[in-house]
Amino acid sequence: MVVKLRRPILVGGLALSFSLWILQSWHDSIVQMGEFSLLSLLVVSGGLWFWKRKHPQHDDVTDSLPGDRQTVENAIAKTEVVIHCLSQSAENHVDESYLSSLKEQVPQLYSELDRQTINLAVTGGKSVGKTSLIQVLESQWRQENGKQVILQETSPLFVEGSATSDTAILTNANGADYVLFLTNGDLTDTEFQTLQQLKAAAQRLMLVFSKQDQYLPEERASILQSLQQRMCCAVVAVAPSPQPIKVRKHNDDGSVQEWMEQPAPDMQQLTQQLGEMIAQRGQQLVWSTVMRKAVLLQTEAKDCLNGIRRDRSQPIIEQYQWIAAAAAFANPIPALDIVATAAISGQMVVDLGGIYQQKFSLEQAKTVAGEMGGLMLKLGLVELSTKAITTVLKTNAITFVAGGLVEGLSAAYLTRLAGLSLVEYFQQQDIAVDAGAGLNIDKLRQTLQNVFEQNQQIALMQGFVKQGVKRLLPETSGGELITLG
Repeated sequence: MVVKLRRPILVGGLALSFSLWILQSWHDSIVQMGEFSLLSLLVVSGGLWFWKRKHPQHDDVTDSLPGDRQTVENAIAKTEVVIHCLSQSAENHVDESYLSSLKEQVPQLYSELDRQTINLAVTGGKSVGKTSLIQVLESQWRQENGKQVILQETSPLFVEGSATSDTAILTNANGADYVLFLTNGDLTDTEFQTLQQLKAAAQRLMLVFSKQDQYLPEERASILQSLQQRMCCAVVAVAPSPQPIKVRKHNDDGSVQEWMEQPAPDMQQLTQQLGEMIAQRGQQLVWSTVMRKAVLLQTEAKDCLNGIRRDRSQPIIEQYQWIAAAAAFANPIPALDIVATAAISGQMVVDLGGIYQQKFSLEQAKTVAGEMGGLMLKLGLVELSTKAITTVLKTNAITFVAGGLVEGLSAAYLTRLAGLSLVEYFQQQDIAVDAGAGLNIDKLRQTLQNVFEQNQQIALMQGFVKQGVKRLLPETSGGELITLG
C-alpha cells in the first residue's frame, strides 16, 4: 500500500486561522495599519508554510546522542547495580550460568566504549537494492572515506515463511551504530511501522530511497517529498545500480549506431551525509549503541529480579489479606472505615518494602498505609469494591449474607489491592536511584487505579469471593448461606 501525505488545505487553513487570531488580538492596530498590512501578514503566514515544506525536519541524531562518555558510564553503572541486586536475590531462583552471563556483559560494555569501528547495518524489504548499495560503498566510499566502517546486510524484511523473523532481523539491526533503511518507492504501512519500531528503540537511522532511476523525474520528486514529510530522520535518494540506457549515434554517412551504456552509480548525497556524520559524530554513535545495550541488559535483569520479588510478595499479600478479612468478619464495621483499619496493614508495607529494598520504619509504614487509604476513599474504590463483592455473592445463589461476610471480603480485597499496588509501584522505581526514596503520591494514585481496574474482572472477583467464603465460613459448603448475626 502506497501512502502519500498531502495536507495543503489543512495547513493552509491553520495558517489562515492563525492569521485571523492575530487580527482579532491586534484589532485596533490592524485597523490603523490598513489593507497593505493585512496582505503582508497573510503572505508571511503562507511563506512560513512553504518554507517548512522546503525545509523538512531531518535527522535527530545530534540532539539525541549521548553528550559525553560519563553519561554512558552512568548507565552501565546502574545496570551493574541491578545485576548485583539480582545476584543477591537469585538463590534457588535463577540458573547460575544465566547470572554469570549477565555479569560478564558489564565489563564488555565498558571495553566497547573505546571501539574505533563504526558498524553500519543495511536493511529493508526484499529486492530494494541492499546488496548493490553495499557493493558500491565497499568499492568506493569506504576506501575514500578512510574510516573503519563495517557494513552488514540483514536478511530481507517482510518475507512470509522466512526462517528469520522480522523481530530477529530488527534486533540484529539494533546492534549496529547506524542503520540504512532502504525502500524502492513511497513507504508502505508495514515499512512505516517498522521504522517507528527502530526509532522507538532509540536507533539512529537514515531512510534511503533506492532505485530512484526507475522513476520519471517528477515521480522521484513526489516520492522524495512524501518520504521527507512522513519521517523526521534523514532521507536521501540513490541509484546504486542504475538501469542501462540506450545510446544512439548518427554517423556522417547516415548510418545509426545503438548500444547500451551503464551509467555510474548515483550515491553522492548518501556518501556525503554519511561521511560528515561519521567524521563529526562517530564516537557518539558508538556511545549510543553501548547505552542501548546497557539499557536492554538492565531491563532484562530488572524483569528477572521483579519476577523473583513478585513471587516472594504474593504469600505476604495473601497472609495480610486474610488477617484483615478475619478481623473485619469477627468485628463488622462500616464499609467506609474498612480502609482505615483492617484493609491496610502497616506491617505489610514494612514487609513488602523490605523485599524491594524500600526501607520503612513501622511509623513510616503506617503513614504510607494512611495515604493509600485516603487515596482509596478519594477514588471511590471502597464503595465500588463492596458493591462488586455483594453482586458476586448474589449471583452465586447466596440468599442470605452472613453477618460481617461482606465486610470481611471487602477488607481482604482492599488489602490485596493495596499490596498489589505497592508491588507494582516498587517495580516501576529505578533500582539504582529510588531505593529508600519517599513515595510519589501522584504516581501511587495512578498505579492504584490501574491495579484496581485490572482486578475488577468478573472471573477474578468470583474466584476471590469463593476463596474468601471458604476461609471465613469453612463449615459452609456450596448452597445457601444463612444469617449468623
